[in-house]
Amino acid sequence: MNDLDALYRELILDHSKHPQHFGLAADGEGTGTSYQKNPVCGDEITLRAHVDGDVVAEVSWEGRGCSISQASASMLADLVADEGLTREEALHLVEGFREALRSRGTIELDEDVYGDAAALSGVSKFSARVKCAMLAWVALEDAIAKA
Repeated sequence: MNDLDALYRELILDHSKHPQHFGLAADGEGTGTSYQKNPVCGDEITLRAHVDGDVVAEVSWEGRGCSISQASASMLADLVADEGLTREEALHLVEGFREALRSRGTIELDEDVYGDAAALSGVSKFSARVKCAMLAWVALEDAIAKA
């Protein structure tokens, strides 16, 4: 394992052990909630997105499962919360993440765009783990549609 792989593995484990934006924020007007489950492994994510006007103002989540699914949710919530993205920008991020994870390692996520979530690029080489990493991103897509 090279140094970059070791750093990415450490980053994934850190987000899994110390999740960001964990715990569902209050539900209310402009808020969409999505529950997603990976029936293959049992990972579960409930994600809540608060959309203020056209801006995704807050993302919170709860879940349980493998370190990849939990780290991915933490990284996503952190990324969206830090950026103050519009609906369109958030959905564009989801689509880019989906494309990279389906690429079987041919597309790397840009760290300048995806922040810590770029560490999940390597998951695309393991098709059984792609759904784990995608779970929160699919939940965000759904929650934004419901908001």
